[in-house]
Amino acid sequence: MFLIKNIKELIQVENECIPYRAGVKMQELNTLKKAWLLIKNNKIHDYGEMSNLSLEAQQATEVIDAEGKMVFPCFCDSHTHIVYANSREIEYIDKIKGLSYEEIAKRGGGILNSVQRLRNMSEDDLFESAWERLEEIKNYGTGAVEIKSGYGLDTQNELKMLRVIRRLKEKSELTIKATFLGAHAVPAEYKGRQKEYVDLIINEMIPMVAGEGLADFIDVFCDKGFFTVEETERMLMEGMKYGLRPKIHANELDFSGGVQVGVKYNALSVDHLEYVGDAEISSLLHSETMPTVLPGAAFFLGMVHSPVRKMMNAGLPIAMASDFNPGSSPSGNMQLVLSMACIQYHMLPEEAINATTLNSAYAMDCSDTLGSITRGKIANVFITKKIPTYEYMPYSYGNNKVERVILNGKLQ
Repeated sequence: MFLIKNIKELIQVENECIPYRAGVKMQELNTLKKAWLLIKNNKIHDYGEMSNLSLEAQQATEVIDAEGKMVFPCFCDSHTHIVYANSREIEYIDKIKGLSYEEIAKRGGGILNSVQRLRNMSEDDLFESAWERLEEIKNYGTGAVEIKSGYGLDTQNELKMLRVIRRLKEKSELTIKATFLGAHAVPAEYKGRQKEYVDLIINEMIPMVAGEGLADFIDVFCDKGFFTVEETERMLMEGMKYGLRPKIHANELDFSGGVQVGVKYNALSVDHLEYVGDAEISSLLHSETMPTVLPGAAFFLGMVHSPVRKMMNAGLPIAMASDFNPGSSPSGNMQLVLSMACIQYHMLPEEAINATTLNSAYAMDCSDTLGSITRGKIANVFITKKIPTYEYMPYSYGNNKVERVILNGKLQ
């Protein structure tokens, strides 16, 4: 049991567990000034104002003095691809020269470039490189992360990726969710035979993934040049038979129907969403699907920005995640995502904090245990360096404002 005392401001305080905030309520952010936080048995046990420090808190065996500092719930990064073989900075030069994402893919770059490299890399080497990335994002305040497969694109290597994710779950204090993304692209050996590849996913990959209990979710890249709505439906239905809830890559490159098919099959989230119109918003309203925007990818690729304000004005919630991957978003820094939410998408700091904590926890099915300072939730929090206001977090981009991270109630 340990106590954090003299907290300048305790951020995202919720006395009762709520799943997410939507619409105008995303502007609400409950805080407690001059506060204390008591952690016991790896959980948030109690909190309050320093003027009313409980007797139990006074008996804490370990005490951290956070004078001048703030305490936030850790970021929840609900969309990443951090198990990969190598970086792709050469394609970055192609982007600078003006080639589009689709043009690079047609030249054998993009996802297929990562596929070839991953197939040639051992499971142990993949694990070690992914572990370094996990440690990196932890130091920036991320306490929960969803990790996708999708760079194997055959049964053997998709399973290899998912086994790496399982090893990361076993070793790391971060909360980790695994997503099977065999439908990330059509591998080169199936060029012109896309239906056969979809059949392979349905008839072989999904049963084997489920048989080993390797995934929490199933994802499909339902977009222009990738998988059709009809193919997506077939794969989602098969995944759902095995208890894998859908998540969808949708509308990154065009209006694809990906949002609507995600809602139809009760996807936990639909992600990217550069192209969203009235039909997509109408579909998402009154659904249980979280619209998730990935600012890093749009920034890195120079894409149009998702109409976040229009979606919130319509009453929708928004989550934000990093999309950490080697090709289109080579950063897992959720502090930077928080800043991009404000700078590029004109979200208020309160909206951006909700999008990267509570709402993104929902997008990885963790909002009952993570995403806010609530009694009984897992103690995943970070202590900032001395900062003047919580608005300073998105304002001061580019530097690490996290001083200490606590995961599962343990100082890291």
